[in-house]
Amino acid sequence: MTPPSRTCTFCSCTAVSSCLYLCAWPLPCHLSLCHMASTRTMRLWGPWSLGVALGVFMTIGLALQLWGGPFQKRLPGLQLRQPWAPSPGPAVPSCPPRQRLVFLKTHKSGSSSVLSLLHRYGDRHGLRFALPTRYQFGYPRLFQASWVKGYHPQRGGTQPPFHILCHHMRFNLKEVLQVMPSDSFFFSIVRDPAALTHSAFSYYKSTSSAFRKAPSLAAFLDNPRAFYRPGARGDHYARNLLWFDFGLPFPPEMRTKRGNLHPLRDSNPPQLHVLPFGADPRAHTLDPNALFHPAPTAANVPSQTSSSATLGLGSSSFIQWSLAWLDSVFDLVLVAEYFDESLVLLADALCWGLDDVVGFMHNAQAGSEQGRNTVSNGGLTTEDRPLTARARAWNNLDWALYVHFNHSLWARIKQYGQSRLESAVVELRARREALAKHCLVGGEALDPKYITDRRFRPFQFGSGKVLGYVLRSGLSLQDQEECERLATPELQYKDKLDAKQFPPTVSLPLKTSRVLSP
Repeated sequence: MTPPSRTCTFCSCTAVSSCLYLCAWPLPCHLSLCHMASTRTMRLWGPWSLGVALGVFMTIGLALQLWGGPFQKRLPGLQLRQPWAPSPGPAVPSCPPRQRLVFLKTHKSGSSSVLSLLHRYGDRHGLRFALPTRYQFGYPRLFQASWVKGYHPQRGGTQPPFHILCHHMRFNLKEVLQVMPSDSFFFSIVRDPAALTHSAFSYYKSTSSAFRKAPSLAAFLDNPRAFYRPGARGDHYARNLLWFDFGLPFPPEMRTKRGNLHPLRDSNPPQLHVLPFGADPRAHTLDPNALFHPAPTAANVPSQTSSSATLGLGSSSFIQWSLAWLDSVFDLVLVAEYFDESLVLLADALCWGLDDVVGFMHNAQAGSEQGRNTVSNGGLTTEDRPLTARARAWNNLDWALYVHFNHSLWARIKQYGQSRLESAVVELRARREALAKHCLVGGEALDPKYITDRRFRPFQFGSGKVLGYVLRSGLSLQDQEECERLATPELQYKDKLDAKQFPPTVSLPLKTSRVLSP
């Protein structure tokens, strides 16, 4: 069986002293000079020819050593190995890559960055996307298959299959399965409700009536029932947004009691102590207890912290049933606070290469950690501990989701191997950093005022500035194409994919009976 085409990491060159690539991006193995050289060395040479050849190779090797520095300076496109080229790893995966994917794109959870990876992967591999007519699938209504552009089962006949469904929707499994096969890989992403609420308040303040009426996030969380009205326009953004996006029904208590602040509890719930939100998640990257550990006794923790930040999450059978149902549907749920770790697990689950999940952060607001290639605390600090506790209590269903999938993520990490994950995360971050330095002006996300090319200027919405990218000049054509994929915002990329799948029809002008004068 012919193995799938993979990007070469190293070439084994037994007969040459160095290995050059003729483009900045790593070539497939069959195009590398190393491969061609090693193929040539398989010829049967006589003793005289072998002696001549060895002399020639020694001369070439010496010349390259003497001229290497000036040669690279004159021709920067010819380099020994780009710092962001794939690093050593298995050349051939033990499984075929998964290419039938359903990604539930949740709001304000780092999902735009995951979407960018899917856009790029599908675009590169010629996969077919299930696209909305505009940019969302009728959100906030439950997803309907009829909203997928080009989906016409009533016309009969065979339709080309869809490979990826990934744009904003409110999840509706029955309708999703009308479009995507049941053996598709289902995944999503969640974020700590405290950080999510902070980001949503800034982004949706003009959209949510509850947020719009509140003078500040602190004022809103201090008394949310004064502002929030279930069913009011846009108020799904103001409470349990993750639960809403997953398409889950709300418990009877929350449907009948307007603005119920308190989470549902069992009479004897297990206790989880919540550490203050605000520390850099990378400082706790590989510690599953960084956010959760058994609650300490009242003797060594202030009573206010213990009471306000400790929630019972074994709670009602309703919540447990909902979480069990999600486990039966979704193959993997990423956690935004452990974004890079989640990406490594995603690549492993999909049998993708690590390069397939290396990308830039998208739709990050200025002043947030997201603009620095991580999804973090959304601007909350240690001083916001009471605010954090209120946000988690108000969004009690989202908090239950978050705790559940945080634990499932760490169970998966344990199965994957913690030291193995550490190495992969280090490599992923190094590749991302090298790509940013190679592709981007300043090597990072920039204020939109510096982005003059409309292809890369992200849609501006909400009170915060949404950061974007400016490409460096002087890139090779191949580098330019790949860097554009990495930097293109989600709306522009969706338009690009739409035009690729549904090219506009060009109507030819009718012939005229006489020649028109210029």
